[in-house]
Amino acid sequence: MQPISQSSASLAAAVLFGLLSVVAAHGHDEEMNMDVAGPSTARPTIATTSATANAGPESYFQYGGHSGLLIAHILLMTLAWMFILPIAVMFSISRSRYRLPVQFSFLAANGVGVFLITIYNASTPDLYPNNAHHKIGWILTWIMTAQIILGVIDAYSRRKTTGQHEEGESYIPISTEAMAEHQRKHILGLEETYRFSIDSGQGTEPNTESLRSQSISSQGSDRQLPAAYQGNEEEQQEKVNLMGGSKMDRFLSRKVPGLLSSRVLRVFQFFYNVVDRVIFLLGFLVLTTGIVTYGGFFIGPQVFSGVAHFAKGGVFFWYGILTLGRWAGSFADIGWAWNINPSKNTHPTAEFVESFLIFFYGSTNVFLEHLAAWGSEWSVQDLEHISITIMFIGGGLCGMLIESKKIRGLLNAARQTTQSHLQDELEQMEPKTYRFSMNPLPGLVVLLLGLMMSSHHQESMVSTMIHKQWGTLLVGAAFARVTTYVVFYLSPPTSVLPGRPPTELITAFCLMAGGLIFMASARDLVMTMERYNLDAMFVFTVSMGFITFLMAWIILVIAIKGWAVKKENKSVFVYQPTSLA
Repeated sequence: MQPISQSSASLAAAVLFGLLSVVAAHGHDEEMNMDVAGPSTARPTIATTSATANAGPESYFQYGGHSGLLIAHILLMTLAWMFILPIAVMFSISRSRYRLPVQFSFLAANGVGVFLITIYNASTPDLYPNNAHHKIGWILTWIMTAQIILGVIDAYSRRKTTGQHEEGESYIPISTEAMAEHQRKHILGLEETYRFSIDSGQGTEPNTESLRSQSISSQGSDRQLPAAYQGNEEEQQEKVNLMGGSKMDRFLSRKVPGLLSSRVLRVFQFFYNVVDRVIFLLGFLVLTTGIVTYGGFFIGPQVFSGVAHFAKGGVFFWYGILTLGRWAGSFADIGWAWNINPSKNTHPTAEFVESFLIFFYGSTNVFLEHLAAWGSEWSVQDLEHISITIMFIGGGLCGMLIESKKIRGLLNAARQTTQSHLQDELEQMEPKTYRFSMNPLPGLVVLLLGLMMSSHHQESMVSTMIHKQWGTLLVGAAFARVTTYVVFYLSPPTSVLPGRPPTELITAFCLMAGGLIFMASARDLVMTMERYNLDAMFVFTVSMGFITFLMAWIILVIAIKGWAVKKENKSVFVYQPTSLA
């Protein structure tokens, strides 16, 4: 499968962000504005008091029947979507030979989980009518099933091509120097092929095996250069024979090659790659809606508050994951990993994308802040939130202008109209800082938003403290990002290898934790905590433990992807030089 283009990935990210913001702002009222000061009708959730217990269970959490099936479903889905799927996606992107076995493992775990919940639903009353979790779960199950089927078709279709290629192989006498040059270019080509939008950057460290050429004997003037996929037949056989020569393997080997035209295969490949890059976001959606359905949250008018907090908090949560990925080496091939851009093609900087998303978010929300109360008087809260959206528009626009090379050229026009007395060519060269983007505007917007929300008045003390927690975490993320820029301003990066500034780990942690607590500050969740006598510190401690574990898991998953890339690079070309007769 070929990776989708960077422009397509950027467009998809922008569209996704816009959809989240539009959904978050739909029906915007005081609840959506994260202000619980307005009156509302209390509705029983998982925290239903004893006074309403006699009316029957209001959520699956309260319903005690067949709990074993529900618990098994939760455990299996957590295993499938949080542990097996990330590894499957990393193997898929690296085109590892272990891709299909892990994908089938995910499909098996997910299938058993779906089977158990189907039995559970048939045996229990519908306590959350028309919930989104069931619909999204079925849609994603079919999407993943279709993707894996496409993966099998692609693997066996390529098997025919590989076989034809091997039949026409020949050994061509070639000099040692040309052989070394060919191998060097091929290794660089492999790196370009494997370095996709979430590339781990593994193997980019100096003195690692992925950067060293295979040893070539210097004795003799000529050698024989075998064509691709020679020298390590056992590994290639393992890579092609997906089912170990079974009846199913032989059947697919006969039927699949030539079944589809190359044009149809390219369409399927595009779909396959798109799924690889959005499935984490969709999985996050199905897991969060599962929590909402299990607890019976956000029923009726409370749905607007829930969507607002989960969408906006989810944006910061994934912003933190993106930041952690950049630290680990993702996007190093386009210069997003705090390194010099090694690509000759022009790509937007990470700061430009951040600024654009901030601008787009503000532009779409400025017209929706008063939508729910259209025709009525503007409240103080409406004006406050309109001001926040204007800040997003201005900050995002300013950030994009700073990243524009044309704007920078116009700002440097004064140098061209003034004759400098400095004649040394070195003194008229661009500063080293020009090679690297240092744009504090996205961090400044996050800082101001954190300051505003940490002092945002709420109806209850618990809600006020929770808002202060995630607001303070956003402030911490902004300060850590500014520290990163100070360090790189004093010592700009000079290598294409990932810079991995330690301050970005703090930035990622604060963004992820702040986004998670942001989601937990929805009115229904706060009311539930108050009914169970849980304070704000409970949310804080649980969130900190979960985020640190999640960061460790993300780093490990990216490292697994790097291991898979190195293993496949080793098996693609293995040279066995022999002297000419």
